[in-house]
Amino acid sequence: MAISSFKAYLVEEEKTLYFVWGRMNPPTAGHEKLLDFLKKKAGNNPFRIYLTQSEGDEKNPIPYSQKIKFARKGFPRYARQIMVNKKLKTLFDAMTSFYDEGFKRVVIVAGADRVREYDIILNKYNGKKGRHGFYNFEKIIVENAGDRDPESKGVDGVSGTKLRGFATSGNFTKFAQYMPKDLSNADAKAVYNAVRKGLGLNEQTDFKNHVKLSPVSDEREAYVTGDLYEVGSIVVMKESGEVGKVKHLGTNYIIVETKNGDFRKWLDAVELIEAEDPDIGHMKGVQSKNYYKGLKKTTKKSRAAHFNKNKNKDDDDASAYKPAPGDAKTDTKPSKHTKKFKQMYGEKINVDMAKKRIERQKAALDKRHDRMMDRARMRDVKKKNRETRP
Repeated sequence: MAISSFKAYLVEEEKTLYFVWGRMNPPTAGHEKLLDFLKKKAGNNPFRIYLTQSEGDEKNPIPYSQKIKFARKGFPRYARQIMVNKKLKTLFDAMTSFYDEGFKRVVIVAGADRVREYDIILNKYNGKKGRHGFYNFEKIIVENAGDRDPESKGVDGVSGTKLRGFATSGNFTKFAQYMPKDLSNADAKAVYNAVRKGLGLNEQTDFKNHVKLSPVSDEREAYVTGDLYEVGSIVVMKESGEVGKVKHLGTNYIIVETKNGDFRKWLDAVELIEAEDPDIGHMKGVQSKNYYKGLKKTTKKSRAAHFNKNKNKDDDDASAYKPAPGDAKTDTKPSKHTKKFKQMYGEKINVDMAKKRIERQKAALDKRHDRMMDRARMRDVKKKNRETRP
C-alpha cells in the first residue's frame, strides 16, 4: 500500500497521546491548573482527560456520570476532551485501549505524588500480556505537573480531601472558594450537595448564612445589575492595599489581576478605586481631583490605595490617620463623614446603641437584597447552563 504523502507518514510515526487519569471527586480549581498544564505540554498532539469510575465510598462520593457533568461544566474549554468510556475501569484498561488505537507513545500527566508510582507500574507491564490486557509502547513518559502544598490557602493547596472535609462540616463558603471559576454558584451548590449526599449527609438548602457577599446592600444591588464593576475596573484589595484590575466577573466574586499575579476575591474583600483621574481609574467617585493634583502617576496609585484601605477603619483607630503618599509628614484631618457623625450625635454618644441600631437596619436590608440576589443568580445560572451545555 502506497503512502499518500510523506507528511502523513510522519504524523503516523510520531503519534503520541497525552492524558490525565484522575479522581476529581469533586472537580476543583486545582484540577484546572492540571488541565492547563496538560494542554500546554501536549502542544499539537491529541490530549484526553479520564475520570476514574470508583464510587460509593468516602473518597468517591459523587457518582461517575454526575462527576462527568460537573467537570464539563466547570472546565468548558476541555469539555470535548473529558472522555466517557465505561469500559475503561482501570488505568491498564486505558493503556490497552490506547495501544489498540495505534498510539506509539503515551504521556501521562500527574501530580508529583503519583509520578514515581505511575512510572514503575506502567513500564513494568509494557510488552507483557496479562489480566490487564496487552500494550507495547515505544515510550511511556510520566510528566510531573508539580507539587501540591497542603498548607497553602490558595489553589496550590486544594485537594479532594480538603473539599470533602468542607462539605462534611457544612462550610459552603470555603467549599465554593475552591470551585472551578467557570462553575456557576448554583452548580457549586449542586456539587457541594452531591458530595454531602454521597457521604450520607443531608442536602443543604439554606446557603444565605454561608455565602460571603458585600455587607453594603447598595453594592450588592449594583453588582447584580452590572453597575458596580466591569472588566478593566481598578480596585484595591482591602487586606493588602494592593491595587489591581478586574479580569473576570463571577457570580459572587471577581478575579483581580495585579503585578504579583491573579487573585480570586469575594465582593467584600475589594473596593472600587473611585477617582476622577486617568492614571488611577476613570470611574466617577467621591474623591476630589485635588487629592491627586500635581502628583506622579505612581504616587497617585499609592495614594488611592491608601485612602481606600483606611476609609473604613474606626475613627478612633490611630492608623487611619497616617499621612497618605504625597502628604506632608503629619496626620490627616478627620474626614467630612467623621465630622458629620460627631455633629449629629456629639462626642459622648452611646456607641453600642448606635451600632446596634445600624446593625438592625443593615440586617433588614440584607434580607431583602438576599432575595434579589437569589433571583438574579437563578437567571445567571440558567443562562450559563445553556452556554456550557456540551
